[in-house]
Amino acid sequence: MTGPASKRIHGEAAFLLHHRPYQDSSRILDIISANHGRLALVARGSRSAKSRLRGVLRPFMPLRLSWVIRSDLGTLTGAEMDGAPISLQGDALMSGYYANELLLKLLHRHDSQPEIFTAYTGTIKNLAVSADVAMPLRHFEMELLRLLGYALNLDRDTETQEPLRAESMYEYRVEQGPVPVGERAGAMVFSGQELKAVGKEDFERPEILNCAGRLLREVISFHLGGKELKSRKVLLELRRAADSQTP
Repeated sequence: MTGPASKRIHGEAAFLLHHRPYQDSSRILDIISANHGRLALVARGSRSAKSRLRGVLRPFMPLRLSWVIRSDLGTLTGAEMDGAPISLQGDALMSGYYANELLLKLLHRHDSQPEIFTAYTGTIKNLAVSADVAMPLRHFEMELLRLLGYALNLDRDTETQEPLRAESMYEYRVEQGPVPVGERAGAMVFSGQELKAVGKEDFERPEILNCAGRLLREVISFHLGGKELKSRKVLLELRRAADSQTP
């Protein structure tokens, strides 16, 4: 009985999301590619001091990768830079790792998602130039949920299917959507006006950006099914430490 046929890919646009040691001198790479989705590849000898790949296989580096694959795990056959590395520092760097973790935990392997690759590429570039990393992250989270089929209902009352009333209060329930409530009490309670503004991604307004952060944190946690995001935890700890040192 013969095994499955090998598939060879050459010069595919990609980013490295994560890597881990494998055997003596190799690594397993988790990548997001333009046309083949999320993949795991063995980069043989890439941890060797003499490997030319050591300076190439880095997060946030636009890459052109080649590989051969015949099972769930492929083998890297070539890698080169596809432009200058995207420089992320401080909160932007941790936010980049957060975006990487979202893709690792929410995407299935071998599921082609060119629009997600485009959204991720744009987000990483925006993080490098944004004064406030929250805005590009909220845009990315909204787009990622939409492309995965988890788009938020932010314009209609789930119970009546009527348009949201600007001054009415609603509890956003992840599996249902906005449900009317009598008062503003609870982490997932918002006015109709706030929900509609989040739906329009009106994040130039700080109060709407804050509402989006509160809402998306709960929605994404639900879809992660209890999986912890290490990058989010580190980012929160860094912000708490910075706040505690502020006079």
